[in-house]
Amino acid sequence: MSLATLFYIHDPMCSWCWAYRPIHDELKSKLPTSVSWKNLLGGLAPDNDQLMPDETRTMVMSHWRNIQQKLGTRFNFDFWERCSPRRSTYPACRAVLAAARFNAEEEMTDAIQRAYYLRAMNPSDDATNVELAGELGLPAESFAEILGSKEIHQGLLNEISAARSLGVSSFPSLVLLQDKSAMRIPHDYHSTEPTMRAISSLIDTNKN
Repeated sequence: MSLATLFYIHDPMCSWCWAYRPIHDELKSKLPTSVSWKNLLGGLAPDNDQLMPDETRTMVMSHWRNIQQKLGTRFNFDFWERCSPRRSTYPACRAVLAAARFNAEEEMTDAIQRAYYLRAMNPSDDATNVELAGELGLPAESFAEILGSKEIHQGLLNEISAARSLGVSSFPSLVLLQDKSAMRIPHDYHSTEPTMRAISSLIDTNKN
């Protein structure tokens, strides 16, 4: 039986979450059986139909360049020419929740990240996310209906609220919940070791 839960708070259109993806995958594989993993969507940017202002475009592109230089993470800057960027990540977050209805949460998160950062596609558009669902083999019509439902939007608001109740406002973040106590866990973009040490230390302390 799991004794603790590690919450991974993220947004599929957060560039630092994309940079963390390799360590994220490794960390999940290394967790002890006493720790369960749970994703929480933080909701980086609300629904917005307006084109991204030039200063915001410059800021986001600078984040991409900074991450690429520091970590070697791949980005396709064609996105900024091919698409009409909006500061809106809620559609992508809802797509992850809709995919979870088909047991494809992780697959959709990965598909959105690759579409956004490598394929120059825009996950702020529902049409993009429906297309990605089809590529994953999900029934596009049913997915689109679920994606646009009030239940999915409320589900996103609930996850955002849960993330905030854990004291999280930046992504990615890790929080270990054990015996009703929530503890922030450090994450490193190069290694799982600092995270694993912190988790082991907290679990061992609570055993005593």
